[in-house]
Amino acid sequence: MSNGWKSAAPDPLAISKAEVGRGSAIPFEVVADDRQLVARFAGDLMKEYRAAKAAGRDKVVFIVPVGPVGQFELWAERCNREGVSLSDLVIVNMDEYLTADGSDFIPMSDPLSFRAHMERNFYGRLDPALAPPREARHFPEPARPERTGELISVLGGVDVCFGGVGITGHLAFNDPPEPGQTMDVAAFAELPTRVVRLSRETRLVNSITAAGGNIDRIPELAITVGMKEILGSRKVRIYLNRAWQCAILRKLLHGPVTSAVPASLLQHHADAHVTAADLVTDPPEPKLR
Repeated sequence: MSNGWKSAAPDPLAISKAEVGRGSAIPFEVVADDRQLVARFAGDLMKEYRAAKAAGRDKVVFIVPVGPVGQFELWAERCNREGVSLSDLVIVNMDEYLTADGSDFIPMSDPLSFRAHMERNFYGRLDPALAPPREARHFPEPARPERTGELISVLGGVDVCFGGVGITGHLAFNDPPEPGQTMDVAAFAELPTRVVRLSRETRLVNSITAAGGNIDRIPELAITVGMKEILGSRKVRIYLNRAWQCAILRKLLHGPVTSAVPASLLQHHADAHVTAADLVTDPPEPKLR
């Protein structure tokens, strides 16, 4: 895949709805709405699992997000209906919020817990005979972040990294350098799984989507898989369904490759693909409401 494309406009944010994705190094597809996007995500999870098994993979390794939400329920229902065993699947969740001192996960009783979400919306919905074994359900650990990379290495790499993109352009919780700080693309691409302090922008948007705007309720620290693990995946599949992703979509597809927009590094990936709901292609122009 060539990365020698030229942006459709000097300013990626000026790209029209009809031109989004045109000329980008990253293949791009639009679906009608959130419902179709979630269904596509669920279908891709099944398709990629079967493809990896057909290719002879002993263990299929996925990195997955919690959001967008809805795909895991659909996948569990389909596995149950079709009798598809996921016993050879290893799931590495992208991230999880941490306690104030960064030493442990937030409790599973917290409504923000990604671990609880996975249990409630995926593992707990699967027929136990079809579910991945407990030891194949991995969250990066704040006390041993290096274990994630070690596990991936032992298993022969990640088959597919699925994900979304945050307001700062982050993949997982890999926020860009703070204003006034810089990091070149090569160094940023090598960032490993680690404990991070979330940017205020990320906490603010997450408070809007998950806490009624209560930013104080969003933890400041999290554990995240690194850009190294994401970019090292054989395939990367991204799904966007939020109205506030109109600007970041254009930056990741058409802007310069820069650590200031972490998702833009996917332009250099050999097999990345972005799917977005139609509203995400709307122009990111001001509109008083």
